[in-house]
Amino acid sequence: MPFTVGLTGGIGSGKSSAAQMFAERGVQVVDTDAIAHQLTASGGPALAAIRRQFGPDIFASDGSLDRAQLRKRIFSDARAKKSLEALLHPLIRAEALQQLARCTTPYAVLVVPLLLETGELRGHVQQVLVVDCDETQQITRAVSRSRLNEAEVRAIMAAQLSRAARLKLADDVLSNDSSLEHLQQQVESLHRKYLKLAQHDQAMGS
Repeated sequence: MPFTVGLTGGIGSGKSSAAQMFAERGVQVVDTDAIAHQLTASGGPALAAIRRQFGPDIFASDGSLDRAQLRKRIFSDARAKKSLEALLHPLIRAEALQQLARCTTPYAVLVVPLLLETGELRGHVQQVLVVDCDETQQITRAVSRSRLNEAEVRAIMAAQLSRAARLKLADDVLSNDSSLEHLQQQVESLHRKYLKLAQHDQAMGS
C-alpha cells in the first residue's frame, strides 16, 4: 500500500475541489463517494441487494435507483440508514483498498466523507487531512451544488462530527473559506510535504 492521506470534511466543505487539485499534481485519488455511485449506478453490483432490502419504492420506472427517495428513507429511519451502511460499506471498503493497492504514485489521497465518524478506513491512512470552512459556507455550497434543501443539508451535518471535533482530529487542515487560489497554494504546500513523508515512509519500510 502507498503512503495514504485520508481527506475528509463536512458536507459542502470542498473535498472534491481539494481532491481535484491533488489529482492535477499527478496524485492518485481514491474517492469513496465515486465508488458508492458506481456500486449503485444502473447495473451496479449493489442494486439487487438494495432492492431486496428496501423494496421497489426507491427505484424509478427504468429500474435505476431513486437517490432522492433513498435519502429521504434513511434520514427518516435510523434502522434503514444502518441497514444501507451495513450493505454498502464493506463493498466500498474492499474496492477502495483494491484501488489503493494498484496505486503507482508516491502517495495516494483517499477521500472518505465519514473517515472520522465510522473509522472503517482510518487504519489505512497515515495522515488525516480535513477540508474546513464555516458552517454557513457549507450550507450555501451544499444547497447550490446538489438537489438538497437547507433542512436536508442541516440533517446531514447533524449526523457528522462537529467542526470542532473534526479539526481536533486533523493532522493537517485545508482552509477553504476564501479563494480557489488560496486553496491551491495550501494544496501545493501539502503536496510537497506528503512527497517527503512518503519518501521517508518508503525508506523506513525498505
